[in-house]
Amino acid sequence: MAEQAVANGTVEGPGGEGTAEARAKGNGPSVKTLACLVLLPALLLGGLGAGGYALGLFAPQPSQAPVPAKAVESVPSTAAAPLYYELPDLLVELETGGEVPTLLKISATLEVEDEATLGRLNSVMPRVLENFQVYLSELDLEDLQGSAGFDRVGEALLLRVNASIRPANVRDVRLMEVLVQ
Repeated sequence: MAEQAVANGTVEGPGGEGTAEARAKGNGPSVKTLACLVLLPALLLGGLGAGGYALGLFAPQPSQAPVPAKAVESVPSTAAAPLYYELPDLLVELETGGEVPTLLKISATLEVEDEATLGRLNSVMPRVLENFQVYLSELDLEDLQGSAGFDRVGEALLLRVNASIRPANVRDVRLMEVLVQ
C-alpha cells in the first residue's frame, strides 16, 4: 500500500517536503524557511557584534609595559594654573534704530597665561575697555540670540583684547553675566 501511495505521489517525505511531484520539480524549502534559517541568525550575530563594538568589548587593550622611572621624572609640568583678570561691568546701549533704548550689561573675566600678561593688562586696561565699549554698542538684539551669539561676542572680545595687549596673549574671555533690558 505504501508503494501504491508513493506511485500516486501523495506521501510526504520524512522532512515534510511535500509531494513526490514537488520534489521532482526541484521545489525545496520555501523562501520564508530559508530566511528564518539563514538571515535571522546572520542578523542576530551582526547585531551582537555591533553592540559589542559599541560597548568597547573589541577594543585593543592598552599595553601593560612599565614606564621607566627616569621618563616620568624628566617630563616637565607645563600645565600651570590659569590666572584670571576680572573686568569691571560694562553697560552699553545697543543699536536699536531709534526705538526704545535697550541696555546691555556684561560681566567678563579674562583668562591669561602668566603674571607678565596681568601686568600688561593693567597698563592698557583703558584701551581694552574702550574697544569693548565701541564693539558692544554696535550690536543688535539679533547678534545676542542663542548660544552661538554669545560665542561670537566672546570671540570678538578676545580678538580685541589680544590686539590691545600685543605681544602678550589672553587665552579666553569668559562671559560671566549678560543682561539685556
